[in-house]
Amino acid sequence: MNQTKQREQALAPLSQTQPWDMLIIGGGITGAGIAREAARRGLAVLLIEQKDFAWGTSSRSSKMVHGGLRYIASGDYKTTLLSVRERERMLSEAGGLVNEMHFVMPHYKGKFPPPWIFNTLLRVYDRLAGKRYFTYFKKDAFLRLNPHIKQNNFLGASQFSDAVTDDSRLVMRVLDEAINDGAQAINYLKAESLITNEQGLVVGATLKDTASKDSDQTYDVHAKVVVSATGAWADSLRMQASKQTEQTFNKQIRPSRGSHLVVSQERLPIHQAYTFLHPVDKRAVFVFPWENRTVLGTTDLDHPPLGDEEVGITSEEVDYLLAATNALFDDADLNREDVISTWAGVRPLISEGGDGKRVSPSKEKRDHSVWLDNNLVTVSGGKLTTFRLIALDVLKKCQEVLALDESVVQNNNLDSDQVFSNQIPTNPKFATLPKSLQQRLQGFYGLQLDRLLELAHDDDLAYVTDSNTIWAEIRFAARYEQVIHLDDLLLRRTRLGLILPHGAMTPLISARLKQICQQELGWDEQKWQQEVARYQDLWQHYYHLPAA
Repeated sequence: MNQTKQREQALAPLSQTQPWDMLIIGGGITGAGIAREAARRGLAVLLIEQKDFAWGTSSRSSKMVHGGLRYIASGDYKTTLLSVRERERMLSEAGGLVNEMHFVMPHYKGKFPPPWIFNTLLRVYDRLAGKRYFTYFKKDAFLRLNPHIKQNNFLGASQFSDAVTDDSRLVMRVLDEAINDGAQAINYLKAESLITNEQGLVVGATLKDTASKDSDQTYDVHAKVVVSATGAWADSLRMQASKQTEQTFNKQIRPSRGSHLVVSQERLPIHQAYTFLHPVDKRAVFVFPWENRTVLGTTDLDHPPLGDEEVGITSEEVDYLLAATNALFDDADLNREDVISTWAGVRPLISEGGDGKRVSPSKEKRDHSVWLDNNLVTVSGGKLTTFRLIALDVLKKCQEVLALDESVVQNNNLDSDQVFSNQIPTNPKFATLPKSLQQRLQGFYGLQLDRLLELAHDDDLAYVTDSNTIWAEIRFAARYEQVIHLDDLLLRRTRLGLILPHGAMTPLISARLKQICQQELGWDEQKWQQEVARYQDLWQHYYHLPAA
């Protein structure tokens, strides 16, 4: 099936004349989670995303599924407790996609935090999780295993555990679960405006197809409730629904940019995550292994008002992250030439300070908020880890519009409150794969794994160079996951554009990519060259280094 046919098939649900129970605007983890919880309760759900699924914050996070250790220090035990329980749930249900990762905090004489304070926090953290993860390493024992860190005035190190994921694949996995329960999800479909009735209540939205620059096709879609899960962009639709102007609308969202660097494992060989305080501003930063690479992150800076454009790292942020890492790893001497790629995302913080300037972004709470404005339900803020809990809060708010029975939201009519469905693949190719790859593919693709293996050519089960990705994943994404542009394939369905040199556009890899895109998407030579040019320009501007 070529791309035109795929798109026609994707857009087919828009011909439905009956109102949907729920129209969800926003295809990140929050929107996907809401679709999952609504569809499994029997609601007719349509989710749309104006760019690609996970295009915004949900493909540009720090990849952490964590409980929020810092909330304990501020006395917010409830947020930590809920987050830790959700982390444990995902580790149990989605192994291979969400994986445990050890973190260490090195301690130095005269530097905060001293071991006794940090270790007290870790004991509380473990108690909330109901598991013992905490270990303290004395100086000599730790340095034997970690000879590269700064040794002057070193006291010892505290180890604890959280989890790491591929955030965009997490979105796709949750969306797959929602679709399996009857939801529809369409990318590159923008909510141009809200539709209101005579009473001024929101009853739908006018959607525009943005898959092609030449398309001016629009669709009027009606729904009993419209949910805006647009994250850092949430104020825009809220302002429309409330009938207010820029001058009178009280904006709640404070966009905060977090940026990251990717370097090779050879340049910084680590097997666990390190968290430590930046030598300049004492903010917590981290270095961790991900996809056979090492990631340095993150910054936390106010970001200008958002448009539809990509977000990229600044030169100052590059220097900031390199300085932090070089301060901890004495002999690393990392510089700009070591950077394989970068990414930057914008967090939707709910500002505590009205004008958004009373505290630094790092001190804003990560709680989520849900608003109801003339039948438009808006959700923003929160953490990747708690997406399921956010979805349940949204459903509770939707009750005010849909008049849902309380038992529907409280899960009482469900056999299980699991987010992820799991089954052992039956395709014989599965048994031929290494155990580590079996676990990864089961976590990434769940109920879709047999379909992926059935589609795979014999040579598709090989790894793409030294990545953890196999060629079959690229073929599957091109055939079944609404790929419109090359960046969908290389930056979100897979992460090859973040972990391979030149955004994966080296001759051997690009030749194989071209072949797959021609076979699965029907791209001719002209289309391929257009997509390569578009992708390389985007990657150079937003996923590599800015000008010094």
